[in-house]
Amino acid sequence: MEATQLIAQASQMSMTEEVLWAGLRIVIVVGFTLSIIPLIIWWERRLLSWMQDRIGPNRVGPFGLLQPIADGIKLFMKEEIVPASVDRLIYMAAPAAALLPALIIGATLPWGPNRLLTPIADVDIGILWVLAVSSFGIYGVMLGGWASNNKYSLLGGLRSSAQLISYELAMGVALYSVVLPTGSLRMTEVVATQHEPLWGVVLWAQNWFIFTPYGLLAGVIFLITMVAETNRAPFDLPEAESELIGGFHTEYSSMKFAVFFMAELGMMMLFSGVFAVMFLGGWSPLPLNWEYLANQSDLAGVSWLSSPLLFIGGSAMAPVWFVAKLAVGVSCYIWLRATLPRLRYDQLMALGWKLLLPMAALNFVVVAIWMLYGWWAFFGSVAVLALLYFYVVAAILKPRAERDKVEIRLVDVPVSTAKTIEVGKES
Repeated sequence: MEATQLIAQASQMSMTEEVLWAGLRIVIVVGFTLSIIPLIIWWERRLLSWMQDRIGPNRVGPFGLLQPIADGIKLFMKEEIVPASVDRLIYMAAPAAALLPALIIGATLPWGPNRLLTPIADVDIGILWVLAVSSFGIYGVMLGGWASNNKYSLLGGLRSSAQLISYELAMGVALYSVVLPTGSLRMTEVVATQHEPLWGVVLWAQNWFIFTPYGLLAGVIFLITMVAETNRAPFDLPEAESELIGGFHTEYSSMKFAVFFMAELGMMMLFSGVFAVMFLGGWSPLPLNWEYLANQSDLAGVSWLSSPLLFIGGSAMAPVWFVAKLAVGVSCYIWLRATLPRLRYDQLMALGWKLLLPMAALNFVVVAIWMLYGWWAFFGSVAVLALLYFYVVAAILKPRAERDKVEIRLVDVPVSTAKTIEVGKES
């Protein structure tokens, strides 16, 4: 009821009011993105230090909170070194191209039910907008590596492009698996669908897609691909300091060097928001139908409980819950960095093309079958696909791997000391 009133209020504004509110929404999203990045830097350093049993930043400010500010001032004041052989125009534009998606990808993210404040634009192609804008960020990495005129930087940029085509198809198909039952690409409609009764029958719970069979698989696939999208461990191949010196940004220094990491951290936060919107019910703190529970409390004679329930699930607290989900998503990014080693290049390609994309495509087909023929057809198609998969693995792939196996034996060759001394005498 509250969300319906807010939508009706937003639809009755004049053109001048719409422009002013749109400007306010832009300021909120961009301002929040830029202001929260220093806090993410601090949280990553502190959380990694706890996980690795060491001391993190604790000198500048209480608990080291001012350390990111000090680092920013240092980078801003630091002398910038630009190699003489770079392509200056592209070299200067690459960091901006990398940061731009981090500032505008949140244009369609709904932070709450109040349409006056969020999203910036509730467009019909909300999901496609996110995919298109996030792909644009790869140009910053590719152009930065190419314009540096450094072979290691160029390899980092090329890795980024190959990484893109390996995971992005799976990412898109995984999102379409939850867009299909929604019937709309609008992210507000995706959230509204998840606020309906769970599986259509459990009135007191919300139908978060992560609690559906197809949504769980799509969520796992999207979680893996969004880590690859942001070039974070274990998919940080474009940076790979142990292999490429510093990766695509080897020749960058001062603030241009910092802008690349601002873009990475901003994308981490916003993709956590995309995951929350698509699979975790958006701004709802828990998968509970708050209005239904408030009405039931009135009927049960505990009307004092109705107002707190409506407040918890209402528009006033919605941004707080959404930011909390962003914090959990960023913490998962950091957790993966502290836990998993970097994948090899061929492992990344095999993961994207041989596993994630086929699973996402089959999941999409199963969702379509369920929408056309119901749950029996859904579980039947899942069983058939599972049997087909195991047949292919057991009857075709495993025998072929056994047939093509090459045995390598290590032979211990004894060293002839006498001959070595004899050669030494002759020399």
